[in-house]
Amino acid sequence: MNPTDERQDDFDRGVKNRRAVLGDAWVDKSLNNATEFNAEFQHLITRYAWHDIWGRPGLDHPTRRLLVLGMTMGLARWEEFELHCRAAIRGGVPLGLIKETLMQGAIYCGVPAANTAFKITMDILRAEGLLPPPAPLSANARVAVHHTFSQPQLALAVQGAADAQGAPIVLSHALGLDLHMWDDLAAHLAAQGHPVLRYDHRGHGGSAVPPGPYTMDQLVDDAARLIREWGRGPVVWVGLSMGGMVGQGLAVRHPELIRALVLANTTSQYPPAAAAVFAQRVEKVEQGGMAAIVDSVMERYFSADFRASRPDAVDAARAKVLRSDPAGYVATCHAVGRVDWLERLSEVRCPTLVIAGALDVGAPVAMSQAMAERIPGAELVVFDQASHLSVAEQPAAFTATLDGFLKRLAV
Repeated sequence: MNPTDERQDDFDRGVKNRRAVLGDAWVDKSLNNATEFNAEFQHLITRYAWHDIWGRPGLDHPTRRLLVLGMTMGLARWEEFELHCRAAIRGGVPLGLIKETLMQGAIYCGVPAANTAFKITMDILRAEGLLPPPAPLSANARVAVHHTFSQPQLALAVQGAADAQGAPIVLSHALGLDLHMWDDLAAHLAAQGHPVLRYDHRGHGGSAVPPGPYTMDQLVDDAARLIREWGRGPVVWVGLSMGGMVGQGLAVRHPELIRALVLANTTSQYPPAAAAVFAQRVEKVEQGGMAAIVDSVMERYFSADFRASRPDAVDAARAKVLRSDPAGYVATCHAVGRVDWLERLSEVRCPTLVIAGALDVGAPVAMSQAMAERIPGAELVVFDQASHLSVAEQPAAFTATLDGFLKRLAV
C-alpha cells in the first residue's frame, strides 16, 4: 500500500469518490473556495455523503448516479440534477440508461418534471457535442406499435408513410432478440419510401409465450398470418438467423406471400452434431435461466474485435438476451435446432439474396453457400469482418447491400 494511502482519513476517501463522480474541476472549485463559514459543511458532506454513502459497496457508481438523477428530478432540484446529469454523461453512463431513468420518472415524478429533465439533459448533450441523431415523429418515420388480432398474439411495429410506394418489407429477428434489432435499418428503409413491419417471434419480446416446444412450421405459420393481417403482401422478407429460417419456410410453403427473400447469417439445416449443442443449451437455460448462456451467445453473435471495440452494442444485446423469457427461448430452440429446408430450396422461385459473415461460427459461410447453390438465381455476399449479427457489426455494408438488391428488383 502507498504510504500516503495509509494516512488517508474519511475526508480524503470522500474526496476521491467525489472527484470520480463529479470531476476534478467541480471538486477543486468547491474545496478551494471554502471559507470559515462553510468549510465545516464541505468537510461534513465530503466525509459522510461522499465516503459513507458513495463509498458503500452495495451499489456501483453508475447505479448511484441514476438514483440521484431520479431523486433530484422528483424533488425538482434542478441545479443538482444538472450537475449530476452532466457528470454522469461525462463519466460514461450510457445514454440509454439515463433515458430510461427519466422515462421512469415521468410516471413517478410527473410529466412536467420529466419534461424539464429531458430539456436539461438535451441541453447538456448539445453542449457536449453528443446530441443524438434526429428521430422525427412525422408520418413516414413514426413507429406504430400493434399486436396481431389472431392467436398467439405477436407484437409488431410498423413505420413508413401510408402512401409509401416502395415494396413492403418485413424484418425478422434472431433467436433471443426482438424487433428492436432492426431499429436503424427500419428507419432507413422507411425513409426510402418502403412500408416496414418488424415483429417479435412467439416466445420473444412483447409477443405471447404459448407452451412449447415450438416447431419451425409454427413459426412460419405465425409469419404467414402476420403478413395476411397486414394486408400489404407479397413482401420482401429480410430475416437474420432464425428470421432467415422462417423466410425460407415462407418461400417454400407460402410463396404467394413473398416477393423477394434476404437470408442473412442463417442456415437451412444443421449437421447432426448440432442437436447435442441445442440440447445442452436448453438444459442450461432450464437450470440457470438466460444468465447461464448469455456469455456464450455474445461470443457467437459478435466477433472478438467487435466485442472489444463496441462494448456498448454488446451490452445492449446482452441485456436483450437476459430479458428474454426462458420458457419462450427454450421452446424456440426446439424449432431452430430442427430446421430442415435444404432439400426444398430448389422450389424457391423469388429473387433471393444470401448474406454471410466470414467470422460467423454459428452459421458458417458454407451453410450460406449451400443455400445459394440450391435456390435458383440466388446471390451470395460475404462480409469479411462480420460474425453472426452482421447487421450490427457491419451496418453500412448490410444497408448498402440490401439497397442494391432492392434497386436491382426495381422495388
